[in-house]
Amino acid sequence: MLTKNNTKFIKSLQLKKFRQKEELFIVEGAKNTLELLNSSYKLKYLIVSEDFLSRHQKEINSSEIEPIIVKEKELSALGAFQSNTDALAVVHEKAPSKYDSNGFDLVLDDIRDPGNLGTIIRLADWYGIKNIICSETTAEFYNPKVISASMGSIFRTNLYRRDLKEFLGKNQNRKIYGALLEGKNVHQVKFEADGLLVIGNESHGIQKELIPLISEKVTIPKIGQAESLNAAMATAIICDNVYRNK
Repeated sequence: MLTKNNTKFIKSLQLKKFRQKEELFIVEGAKNTLELLNSSYKLKYLIVSEDFLSRHQKEINSSEIEPIIVKEKELSALGAFQSNTDALAVVHEKAPSKYDSNGFDLVLDDIRDPGNLGTIIRLADWYGIKNIICSETTAEFYNPKVISASMGSIFRTNLYRRDLKEFLGKNQNRKIYGALLEGKNVHQVKFEADGLLVIGNESHGIQKELIPLISEKVTIPKIGQAESLNAAMATAIICDNVYRNK
């Protein structure tokens, strides 16, 4: 049974300060919840509709947590997305694993839009990129919009928060690519397998103090009249070129 205290507590987790205090976050919707149940994350609560329970009894049983069954109307009122009538989970944050890479990783500098961050996480998962290193000012990893936009990919991706100047300085033995307007045409770049791709802020690009640490600047050639591309779109285009010849 979902008590009033439980409801109040879950709703409080829509705010960043309470998520950070409790080290908990919310996952909403059928797709993200099923991806969560197939991950190593530990659940505190699993709240589901009768319909979701009947369709996914096997996955729920494997989670070793007793689900709380509620009406669809109650579910939609609990989280950040009113369209959710399937499932909602309260999840314990997981300490990041030790950073260790022997492949191509993404570095995000001040990506503040949660939707963009979530989409980039999904893109990384699509291309098999396991690690994303983020600046201190990049959006909160467990923001509900990040979780939603990642479509479950956040549970398969290692996310790290670092001082990027220090991080890039320690990785000068690797090829570091930076998405910049004055760079080389991305279609003409031969990307190395063990490299880093730095994507900058949607409005201001990569911060100036990081540019001397970049090995090769790359740009997406503009053919039409669009003013700009957002960070997620730019990441997708460059990642496709990274893996096109592999």
